[in-house]
Amino acid sequence: QVTLVESGGDMVQTGGSLRLNCTISGRTFSGDAMGWFRQAPGLDREYVARINWGGGATDYASWVNGRFTISRDTAKNMMYLQMRRLKPEDTALYYCAVRNVGSFQWKYWGQGTQVTVSS
Repeated sequence: QVTLVESGGDMVQTGGSLRLNCTISGRTFSGDAMGWFRQAPGLDREYVARINWGGGATDYASWVNGRFTISRDTAKNMMYLQMRRLKPEDTALYYCAVRNVGSFQWKYWGQGTQVTVSS
């Protein structure tokens, strides 16, 4: 069982920056993937980025265009999403999730943290 808690969401102005945090409790494995997703009102949840827990390899949605950076600290059991040059369309509830090694399913999810970008 893995428990995830997001934090760091806030209201910022266009062009601002935020760092989201994901606190991970429970057993994780080096082959697990940790990811960030977001959901804006009225829209489907969408993928943002993922990182391999052990090796640190990363992947981003194409629309990120270098504005976001995903990272993790295995010693602290933390994952982060540094967001820069924020736009109003980045306004959403941001979730972290875990996909166990060998699985296609994102099995564990946090409750989300709200990011609001004002124009």
